[in-house]
Amino acid sequence: MQTPTRPSDDMVARMRYDAASRSVVAAYLIWFFLGYGGLHRMYLGRWISALIMLALFSVSMLLTIVFIGYVGLGVIGIWWLLDALLIPGMAQRYNDRLIDRIAR
Repeated sequence: MQTPTRPSDDMVARMRYDAASRSVVAAYLIWFFLGYGGLHRMYLGRWISALIMLALFSVSMLLTIVFIGYVGLGVIGIWWLLDALLIPGMAQRYNDRLIDRIAR
């Protein structure tokens, strides 16, 4: 009977990276369907800006009753569209930080 071999350290690091890395396709899907609330930013590790975006969206939705909220929704809309251009870079930076953490 053969003794199971232990995977190499490089193989273990690669498996950890594959399990925790972020996909640009998944980020775009989250951006398209839930991006107004900043969930795509949460997925990519940008928690502070995601919470700001979520708070702005929530307050704006509440203020639409008095029509002031539409200004905030316009800001969110512009931010949402700009994020379409920024997602690949955000995913790359997240994955680069992940590589640095795994390499330690």
